[in-house]
Amino acid sequence: MKELFDLFMAFCRIGGLTFGGGYAMLPMLEKEVVEEKKWATSEELLDYYAVGQATPGIIAVNTATFVGYKVRGTIGAFFATAGVVFPSFIIIITIATFLKSFSQFEVVQHGLAGIRVAVAVLVLNAIINLWKNSVVDKVGVIIFISTFVFGAFLNISPIFIVLAASILGLLLKYRGEK
Repeated sequence: MKELFDLFMAFCRIGGLTFGGGYAMLPMLEKEVVEEKKWATSEELLDYYAVGQATPGIIAVNTATFVGYKVRGTIGAFFATAGVVFPSFIIIITIATFLKSFSQFEVVQHGLAGIRVAVAVLVLNAIINLWKNSVVDKVGVIIFISTFVFGAFLNISPIFIVLAASILGLLLKYRGEK
């Protein structure tokens, strides 16, 4: 029971203390899941994160579910998922209750602007960490540049980009083994 409570609380902290969604959560996930709790390796976490991006739903919820499942199976997946969702649920209910009355105040508008800047930095940090752990050879660089161009300039759906990159990675891996 203690391990389930630890899963819930760890993901509750991650869900409650990280702003900006799944990308901004990666540094905190790395610290909590890999470094402190040792529930997964850095490579496993990146794999969970990648699959969490490619599957329907919120990246943070999907990643929490994968980690929880690894630690304690289905019940672990439930507790980790509940933990990551719980703070957002409480925060959204609270904000929805009071936002209309406070949104016109200049201090609230400046606070939200500051949060947007901080989130941009957290997302940039997540990109740098993903780059360090994922782009390790020339093929990785080519896949990275291609996916960036296809996504940023050609407006191709991320679903097709992820599928194409996955197929290319598998083909290159298969070709390398022969």
